[in-house]
Order: sequence, then C-alpha cells, then structure tokens
Amino acid sequence: MGTHASGVRVGRRTVYPRTAFLRATLDCCRLAQPPRILWLRYGSSQVCSLIISKTPLGKYRKYLEFAALLLLAVAIIWWFGRKLDWRQVKLSVQSSDWRLIALGAVVVLAGYFWRAIRWQAFLAPLTKVSLREVWVATTVGFGAVLMIGRAGEIVRPVVLPMRDKRVRPAASFVTIMIERLYDTMTVVSIFALNLLWLKPATGSAEDLSRTRAAGLLLVILLAAGIIVLIWFKRRSKSVIDWLDSKIGERGHTAARLKRALLSTLEQLATALSVLSNVRQLAISLAWTLLLWFSVALGNLLVCRAFGLPFGISHILFVLGWSMVGSVVPTPGGGAGAFHAATGAALVVLGAQREQAAAVAIVLHLVDFAPAAIFGLYYFLRGEINVDRLRSLISAEAVEHAVEDEKVALAQGG
Repeated sequence: MGTHASGVRVGRRTVYPRTAFLRATLDCCRLAQPPRILWLRYGSSQVCSLIISKTPLGKYRKYLEFAALLLLAVAIIWWFGRKLDWRQVKLSVQSSDWRLIALGAVVVLAGYFWRAIRWQAFLAPLTKVSLREVWVATTVGFGAVLMIGRAGEIVRPVVLPMRDKRVRPAASFVTIMIERLYDTMTVVSIFALNLLWLKPATGSAEDLSRTRAAGLLLVILLAAGIIVLIWFKRRSKSVIDWLDSKIGERGHTAARLKRALLSTLEQLATALSVLSNVRQLAISLAWTLLLWFSVALGNLLVCRAFGLPFGISHILFVLGWSMVGSVVPTPGGGAGAFHAATGAALVVLGAQREQAAAVAIVLHLVDFAPAAIFGLYYFLRGEINVDRLRSLISAEAVEHAVEDEKVALAQGG
C-alpha cells in the first residue's frame, strides 16, 4: 500500500479521499452539478468544471455554470426567433384547437404515470416501494428539470429515498441510470427504424435515399452499442481494473477525471447487472414502449390541433429531434434547444416556419408542464421537506450513495 497522486494505492486499485463536488445549499445554481452517476450525459460539462475549479474563479463555479447555461438558452431562443413573424406565431396559437392540446397533455401525463410504474419495476429486484412515493418523486423531479434543466434530474433519485425509507439512495441512483439506458436505446431505435420508411416532404428520390441510409446507419450503430454493453456487462471487472492500471494520474485534475471515469463505469456495470431476469426485462420493456407511445400520441394530438396532417411516422421523426434538443442542459427543460430542434424537424416535414415555432412552443409545455404542475402541488402541500432535501443533496450524501453503498438484490428478487 502506498500513496498514489491524491489517493492511496490498495493492490491494483486507487482509493481516493472524499472531494466536495456539491455545495450544501439548495438553489438552482448548485443543482446544476449532478453526481457522477449521471456523467453519461454531463461528462463534458464536468470536465469543464474541473478545469474552472483550478482557476481563481473556482469558488464561483456553480454560479458561472448556471449563468453560462442561462445565456446559452437565451442565445438559442434569440437565434430560434430572430427571423420569425411573431404575429403569425401568435395567430397560429390562437387558431389551434385547444381541446386536442388539452387531450394531448392528459395523454402525456399518463406517460409520466407509466414512467413511475416502470421505475417501480426497476426497483422490484432491489426493494419494495410505494407507487405513490415513486409518483411524487417523478413529478417533483421533472418539475425541477423544467425549472433548471436536465441537471434537475438529481432531484428525482434523491426525493424517493427521502419519501420511502425502504429505498436506499444507491438503488435509487442506479435505477435512474437503467432508465436512461432504456430511454436512450428506445428513442434511438424507434427513430432509426422510422427513418427506413419515412417519406420526406419533398418526396425526391435523392432525399428518400439519404433518409434510408441515415436510418440504416443508426440501426447499425445501435446494434453495435448493444453488443458493446453486453460485452461490458460480462467483462466489466477486468475492463475497469485494466483502465485503472493504465490511466495515469499526473496532477490533481487528472486524478479526479480518472476517478470519475472509473466510478461511472462501475455504476454502469451495476446498472446492467440489476435487471438480469428475463421476466423483469419483459415487464420493464413493456412499460417503456407504453410510455413512449403515450408521448408520441400526445405530440400527435398537438400537431393535429394546429392542422398538421401528420401520421405516426412523422411524429416519431419530430419526437427524435425533440429528445435531442431536450438533452441540452439549459434551464427550462432544454429551453431554446428543444424549440429549435423541434421547429427544424417540423419545417423539414413541410410546416411553415411560424407554424412550426408555435407547435414547438406548445409541445414544450405539453411535454413538461403536466408533471411540473403535480410537483408544484406536492411542494405547496408541504410533502417535500426542503431541509431534508438539502441534506440529501450534500456532497457527502451523494458521493456515499453513488460510490460507497452496495446495491444488492432483495431476498427472493
């Protein structure tokens, strides 16, 4: 055993002391720094934060990051609307069928309920959990996403253990990673397969050929990704040990980056090992398909409310681009990026620019607001203890949850 960079070498592994990645106060800026369990989405932003932390401005990192994301959202929104005739956008919204929009919101809200049931299914091999508490955590979590962006996803796995004591934080975070894998694979596969029979608005043979080629390429990449995940599940220990021995640690930042990479891979390996039962896989896949069918149907109703004669294939194309936009971690649930990506997809399918902008704005509200309203309701009722939430999002609590706690199958699971 010996000292190695900023950690202690034990055999082939390096054990590091605790590092405070998150502050203790609960505010929108602080929540913009998710734990490493979510690094699959935020890896690049965390690398930037490590670099910033070495500068004299490091202590203001959380404020700088949130301000940068807010400015990015404003810039994208400006770019999105700089050439629009906003009177036509307003007219398009006013002439839409609000009955169909309301129905679409109800269908999307049902999708959030299917998401809660699926999360309960993910947790089933680990522990029993109340569906009501899963629902509360889901709506509060997506309310946070609408307020501060994708970084708000940290709220969901933190609220559930706070509400249901049977759920350990480690199990909550690991199942969220499983959810991310399911949703990513599902949306990409649906989008890719849909491209194989989608007919572009122009209808030209060249555009049709390009669309088919793009769909085929995505299908191949998706299949390759699944193969890599299966291989990693079987060889995860040897892969992580090999990376640990090969990656150097020259300097504090390099050591933290290495620690983050290994921690993410370990959590990914744990997530892949949780649902090894065929029955559990089938159940969770069924809920996943029902969830995304509800989202697609809700979006279809919104498009029909604006007079767009779209079919399911067109909606799946738009949905794929909407998800790409929502990945950008700007405040407001991907505000700006969601609108730009969705509007561009609608224009590709033949919608007028002002009409596409109006649809994108309403779709953003329909996709995020239903859960946020329920989340706000639970906050106003006092069902979320803010002081307790602060303590569970502290640096020590989060790092302990995602690194130190062991995830074990429930008895008989």
